[in-house]
Amino acid sequence: MALQRIDAAGAELPPPPDRRAWLLAGEALHRQLRPKLPADYAGTIERMLAEGVAMAQLVDEGAVAAIAVWRTYPTTYGGRRFEVDDLVTDEARRSRGHGRTLLDWLERRALALGCPGVGLNSSCQRERAHRFYFRQGYRISGFHFVKDLAPRGP
Repeated sequence: MALQRIDAAGAELPPPPDRRAWLLAGEALHRQLRPKLPADYAGTIERMLAEGVAMAQLVDEGAVAAIAVWRTYPTTYGGRRFEVDDLVTDEARRSRGHGRTLLDWLERRALALGCPGVGLNSSCQRERAHRFYFRQGYRISGFHFVKDLAPRGP
């Protein structure tokens, strides 16, 4: 179940008959959050799915309205972790409850997988996202430090 689809009410939908087509159906939306995704979007996501990453797409009126990319992994400090890498709702479909529905589904999935909580990172400038996460009961639990090791281009 590397690619899961849910409807606007949070009910799981059958697997897509053509997984690659469904990945491509969500590409423009995913690029709203991650504009620098590689040109071979579907191939990139397929490779990630093969390595244990999972994706959920919320489908509303036949279109992908929200996407989440997540993974689970064991830790020495908190048991099994459920980490959301990406959570994006289509700008044109905001304030319809899609983000909350998808996040609620992710939380149920985390519990079903034995994870005691959900973690995610949100860039400092994403103030609307921060307000959303606070409204959903999330809290800031620490800092995420990053050091770039590869040289940057011109």
